[in-house]
Amino acid sequence: MPHIDQDNVLHILDRQILPGKKARINFNTAKLYTTTLVEVPVIIERAKKKGPVLLITAGIHGDEINGVEAVRQFISRGINKPSRGTVICVPVLNVFGFLNMTREFPDGRDLNRMFPGSKKGALASRFAHQFTTEILPVADYCFDFHTGGASRFNAAQIRIEKSDQRGKELAKVFNAPFTVYSSMIKNSYRMTCAKHGKTVLLFEGGKSKDNNREISRHGVEGLKRILKHFSMLKSKYEVEPPESDTIFISNTYWMRAKYSGLLHIKIPIGKLVEKGEFIATITDPYGSFRHKVKASNNGYIINANQSPIVYQGDAIFHISKEGNYE
Repeated sequence: MPHIDQDNVLHILDRQILPGKKARINFNTAKLYTTTLVEVPVIIERAKKKGPVLLITAGIHGDEINGVEAVRQFISRGINKPSRGTVICVPVLNVFGFLNMTREFPDGRDLNRMFPGSKKGALASRFAHQFTTEILPVADYCFDFHTGGASRFNAAQIRIEKSDQRGKELAKVFNAPFTVYSSMIKNSYRMTCAKHGKTVLLFEGGKSKDNNREISRHGVEGLKRILKHFSMLKSKYEVEPPESDTIFISNTYWMRAKYSGLLHIKIPIGKLVEKGEFIATITDPYGSFRHKVKASNNGYIINANQSPIVYQGDAIFHISKEGNYE
């Protein structure tokens, strides 16, 4: 079982990492049918001084590049080297999905629906089990980076459960543009973290198979604020002053396409719109049809479908409901 002993030595993945030291460990799990090992690099930085253990993960879905990029920048700029405590980064949990640009694990399963996993289960389940038993227990706080699925672009946001007061405090510290109250999904990594008593923030931003500079900036700056909050951020790093406080959103609504056709979005994601405001058009390819999409209610656009073509009934905008902001 991973742990930090009374001498402040970290025991993890059959390694002992002393205070003030760093390590890059390949986390090995079950083999593919080619006998190829699924090796997942785990990057550990420890300060000499005791402090919290932060576990930062991305790429649980292999095609969610923007989360991987945010964690990569966090590491490459040396921000992950704490002045106290320990920072553990796993930039790409689903390495084989990342290589193939697919959401799923090599066995076709969604890794984020397989936690806490099983020692004798399917490949994704075995991986989830090993991660849950060999890495997660040592963490005090968990930060998991995601993007919107398919062509749906998420405004930078933190997701927490409404009843999670500690999560709410840290969401204010992270200070993404939005914090969305979101119920946990059964067998997800976030639910497993919570069941193990870990405070967990889930970051959402951008869309799959895309790398957005602004989304990465929000992710890195949020992590810097978290480290500063725990007195873990080295003094040479500056934290950008936030433009405003995070907006907490309780209830949301998915607007759906009334017609099939070519979608043309007319407003920026994150905008506060008014009911009836013109926000997009749907056209046919032949120039004979043009439908104006108008906002269903007052609220913030926290997700927009950036697919050029939509079918009737497709989700096109995720909009907050007025009167639920904090």
